[in-house]
Amino acid sequence: MRVLLHYDMDHEAPGLDIVSCSEQDDERFAELLPDTEVLWHVLRPFTAADMDRAPKLRLIQKLGTGVNTIDLDAAAERGIAVANMPGQNAQAVAETSLLLMLAVLRRVVPFDARTRRGEGWPADRALVGGELAGRTVGLLGGGEIAGLLRGMVEAVGARVLYTSRRRRPGDPAWRELDELLRASDIVSVHVPLTDETHHLLDAERLALLPDGAIVVNTARGAVVDEAALVEALTSGRLAGAGLDVFEQEPVDAGNPLLKLDNVVVLPHVAWLTRETWDRYFAVAVENCRRLGRGDELLHRVR
Repeated sequence: MRVLLHYDMDHEAPGLDIVSCSEQDDERFAELLPDTEVLWHVLRPFTAADMDRAPKLRLIQKLGTGVNTIDLDAAAERGIAVANMPGQNAQAVAETSLLLMLAVLRRVVPFDARTRRGEGWPADRALVGGELAGRTVGLLGGGEIAGLLRGMVEAVGARVLYTSRRRRPGDPAWRELDELLRASDIVSVHVPLTDETHHLLDAERLALLPDGAIVVNTARGAVVDEAALVEALTSGRLAGAGLDVFEQEPVDAGNPLLKLDNVVVLPHVAWLTRETWDRYFAVAVENCRRLGRGDELLHRVR
């Protein structure tokens, strides 16, 4: 079975002919598609036109959870199965979310820059950091990542609130979205990108956050209205942001968020750990085995 790993990484598994291709190498990708039976997909959008170049394709296996970068309707029209692997990156993403909260609070970006310039100890009151303990963290989402992060944040001494699609009145930490935003010193995004969640945090909702609040996003960039976020940050109403994702990826060097020293940024790598890759490959190989046997796939989306 020919498997195309659309990432610059090698992997071997008995019985599978696995070839890899960088997400930046569109020419090689197009050359490999005609013989591909299974695509192991990461982030580069996979379109109907790509599928038309892959007549043997039987399965698009998302290495991760979010399938917004796959044309699901086109896959269904062509009889191509789509599967993902929820929860396999949860530990890594939860840890990165905590990392971004702390990095913004402790002003890591300006301190790093000052240290590299040899400027020594700061005498600027504006560079005084803050602590997570005693603050209220609002989690947008009630899934596995949010659950893991809740335990981490509470262990540090913060209060946690969360919102989810299903009302959970029996849990005193559950809040309606707008109520959660009004109460949160830090809001952390953990929802998929859908028509319903696109720009969920727009200018109106960002205005509900208390002055000096922090926004963290390790989910999908377009859940947050970037233009509204830039405005809230440059005006000083929000204290900072920690972002692993952007509305356009890879993020353009001219994005105004990259010019702000109260913003900590990563290039959509919250999931990227050796342990996550091990879990990804275990599920991906198992689904190839199931596909070959004609068995039901794990976590089939379409």
